[in-house]
Order: sequence, then structure tokens, then C-alpha cells
Amino acid sequence: MLSDEVASVLGDSRTVLDIGCGDGTISKLSADKKGNGVTFSGIDVMARPTCAIDFKLFDGYTIPHPDNSFDTCMFIDVLHHLNHIKEIIAEAKRVSSKYIIIKDHLYSTQLDYGILKFMDWVGNKPHSVGVIFNFKKEEFWRNLFDELGLEIVQFNKNVPLYPFPFNMIFGRDLHFVALLKVKK
Repeated sequence: MLSDEVASVLGDSRTVLDIGCGDGTISKLSADKKGNGVTFSGIDVMARPTCAIDFKLFDGYTIPHPDNSFDTCMFIDVLHHLNHIKEIIAEAKRVSSKYIIIKDHLYSTQLDYGILKFMDWVGNKPHSVGVIFNFKKEEFWRNLFDELGLEIVQFNKNVPLYPFPFNMIFGRDLHFVALLKVKK
């Protein structure tokens, strides 16, 4: 389960900003699993009818919080919806004092890319979330993290999200969870 992956990389984080939090479910489940007083807040460009965590709207570009105001910022399946990936991660680095967690997708082949497009469309169109299919290869992610001065603490491509046999099609290294240390 994705919330298990998030909870496992939170470390000593006490305050977490979920950027693109949606309805806040992943944050709420991660907080429940982690325990120890970790607090999640969320921001998103769309308001959902309900949100499981404290939430505020934002413009999608400038995070409405001061520098170093959270231990950790996270993006869960958000970045492939944007054309300004580098800029929003730089914003997360600005407001995070310790870590950035990213769960997103990567592909190696055109078949992988096609599967990701199908998954994105099925998972997001019903919620009116924009689908631009901005999936990247692993090399892109690693180069971007280096360029932004983020140290890769963990880069996990074995993220078990689906039951057998669906994981053989929709899992298989198409997802990653990265724990990145913010270097100031």
C-alpha cells in the first residue's frame, strides 16, 4: 500500500506538506501508520468536497509558506501532471528543512509509456484532473535531483501497489518512491 511506503521513509519528520494532496487520503493513512505526532498539511490547485487533512488552495507555482516551514514536502503522483517540474521541486526545497519525498512514474519503453498513459487517464479523468502524460525516464529524475542539489537517500522502484497479477502489468518498475535530502 502506498501509505506504507510513505510512512516508511518519513524518518524523524514531524511536519509534512503534501503538495497536490487531492483528498488527503494518502497523508491521513501515512500519519496513522507513522504515529509519533507527525502532522500533515496539504495544498492543491483543486478543492475536493472533503479533505482528510488541513488544506489550502494554491496557484500551482508558488508554495504559500515561508522558507523551511516543514520538515518534509512530498509529491504523490503529482509531478507528471505538470510542465514546470523543476520549478515546483525547487519551491518544495525552499519550504522544506530536511527532506522531499516523491512518488511518481518512470518508463523505459514505449509500451511502458502507453501503460502509464492508460493508467493516468483512467485514474484521473473522472476527477477532472488534467492529464498531459509528462512521464520521464529515470535518467531525467536523477539528473534533476542532482541539478537541484538534492541528495538521493533512497530511490525505490519496487513499489508494490497492485495485487497479483495486475502488478505484473501496472507495477514492474513503472513507479518510484524517492527520499531526497535537502542540502542548504
